[in-house]
Amino acid sequence: MRKSLAAFLSGVALVIAASTALAGEQVLEFKLVTKPIDYKVTEAANIEGKTVASGKLFGVALFKDGRIGVKEFVNSSDLLKGSGPFYGYSTYTFEDGSITARYTGSVKDGKSTGEYTILSGTGAYANATGTGTIESAPNPFKGVNLLNIKLVIRTPGT
Repeated sequence: MRKSLAAFLSGVALVIAASTALAGEQVLEFKLVTKPIDYKVTEAANIEGKTVASGKLFGVALFKDGRIGVKEFVNSSDLLKGSGPFYGYSTYTFEDGSITARYTGSVKDGKSTGEYTILSGTGAYANATGTGTIESAPNPFKGVNLLNIKLVIRTPGT
């Protein structure tokens, strides 16, 4: 009886140790190139420079070490002469799992800044929570956006 109880408790300790080893905080930093796929911009009547836009976009995440990921997202903006708020929902897919997040931000003087709230994840990011930042980067290309992204991901147990 004692041996079976000891074996049971050892097994429970091993399961707890294994699940704790997977838990933690991870920081992902990368460049993101995005392009509108199905995006509509509408000019507001009688308000010079006022646009409301909404639609789907796609992006590629590029890490310094060569890893890549993809991003599918929806975005809405309400801009006056190119400045104003935006928000949306993103799903990043990486080799080891995915992250879904809501973001909000603003554009001012041609520069975008914003914040992420991580809603969920799969794979290595299962049940993830966390935050992140968005910041536009110098971009020599027309028709695409270049952004610096930082995600602080917490998985269960942290």
